[in-house]
Amino acid sequence: MHTTSASLLERLREGRDAEAWAQFIRIYSPILYAWARKVGLRHDDAVDLTQDVFAVLVQKLPEFRYDTQQRFRGWLWTVTKHKWLERRRRPDLPLDAESRVEDARAPAATPPEFEEAEFRDHLIRSVVPSLRGNFHDTTWQAFWRQVVDGRPANEVAVELGLSLATVYKAKLRVLAHLHAELGDLFAD
Repeated sequence: MHTTSASLLERLREGRDAEAWAQFIRIYSPILYAWARKVGLRHDDAVDLTQDVFAVLVQKLPEFRYDTQQRFRGWLWTVTKHKWLERRRRPDLPLDAESRVEDARAPAATPPEFEEAEFRDHLIRSVVPSLRGNFHDTTWQAFWRQVVDGRPANEVAVELGLSLATVYKAKLRVLAHLHAELGDLFAD
């Protein structure tokens, strides 16, 4: 999961796809915010920095060319680090004594780790549910109970009154859709 969804980046590049932007923001806001906090910014400053980075991305992503040999998050970190340094140099920032960007640690050359398990959990809990409307309720329930709740397929089959094969098919159908929508974000 050290890559990003090339199809999502392509949708952002192609134009003003509001759904793609909403999905991108749901996926990457927690990473940007976590990075801002890990360099020592307080909550309000971390939120501001996250918004500043998204403002840059609105301008840069339409011309961005994704190289699958490079890490998108590395480039995203570079943008974040530059915005942090820019904010730090601004004398007009309205900061109080308890929330000083100047007191934050200088960002490292490489991004702070956003744990892969934490990222996967964020995707499953925050992004995946937005795709629920694409499936029949029983299909979704079979998928969710197996993958997210970690329940055995045979128990899910009994609970939902489905055959074991139907439960496995539901899981595969939703995972295939997730792979198509979120690309390699869910690759093992």
